[in-house]
Amino acid sequence: MPSRPDADDPRLGDLSEGEILRAILARTAQASHTLIGPGDDAAVVAAPSGSVVATTDTLVHGPDFRLAWSSGFDLGWKAAAVNLADVAAMGARPTALLVALAVPRDLRLSFVQRLADGFREACAALAPGCAVVGGDLTVSDVLTVAVTALGDLEGRAPITRSGARPGDTVAVAGELGHAAQGLQLLFGRFRDGETPVPVDVAVLGDGDRAALDAQLRPSPPIGLGPMAATAGATAMMDVSDGLALDARRMAAASGVTIRLSAAALGDDPVRALAGGEDHALLAAFPGAVLPPGFRRIGEVADRSDHDLLVDGDPVDVSGWDPYRDWDSASG
Repeated sequence: MPSRPDADDPRLGDLSEGEILRAILARTAQASHTLIGPGDDAAVVAAPSGSVVATTDTLVHGPDFRLAWSSGFDLGWKAAAVNLADVAAMGARPTALLVALAVPRDLRLSFVQRLADGFREACAALAPGCAVVGGDLTVSDVLTVAVTALGDLEGRAPITRSGARPGDTVAVAGELGHAAQGLQLLFGRFRDGETPVPVDVAVLGDGDRAALDAQLRPSPPIGLGPMAATAGATAMMDVSDGLALDARRMAAASGVTIRLSAAALGDDPVRALAGGEDHALLAAFPGAVLPPGFRRIGEVADRSDHDLLVDGDPVDVSGWDPYRDWDSASG
């Protein structure tokens, strides 16, 4: 039997798959829609409305997160949150998560236990009743977390990004630009690489701490997705790649032009437009009355030469592109 240099916190390479899975599953919660949970070949999740919303997202060490900055808990929380936001953006209520982990052999068991804790606590805080119901575990030199999220429309029609119409109010729920501020803070004040400078929240003010949380442990307004659908949203999407890029996507899908007001985008409109990973909800509503939690940032207009205008002018900022260098995109 392989030696275990640290019996209290062994390397994953010193454990069997069954031992690792038991340690992870001991920290998961029961999802309210689960009929058969972890332990079989597949989970069975109830879909009361008869329709299932499904989405998937992959976080890879390097381009998507850095272990120098993210704890296991942070990574689990973020991996849950970004997927829950996609379900909410369709107007659905998240019901279950499937998590596939590819982990290096020298990673410690405590890390994946805290990862499971992050998933559990994010679901409890952002989408009560949702939980991890199964997944997969394998070995890799690069730590990778792949999540599939399921949701229930509860009898509502799905809200897509293609339904915005001229005259609609453009609104957002959640913060804009804070995650980008947090990423800039990580690269500016702390360091990864050969001479790492770890994150030290003790040296940060309240504003910087909030920005860091927005990047490492985001809290999207998950419950407002179904609320927006009930309120009659004509279009909606998760702002994951920056408001400018995602608003262009909504405009292109809907065949309209979206006109935004810079004054409605906060103290730093450029960062709000260009910064990614906000996971706010961008929506269009017929008329000026908005559901609680949403604020007006613009309007939908007839199609023009540009998908997006800010104060009447074309926007030249882009957003997050995973095929660009991570360090360059962050700077």
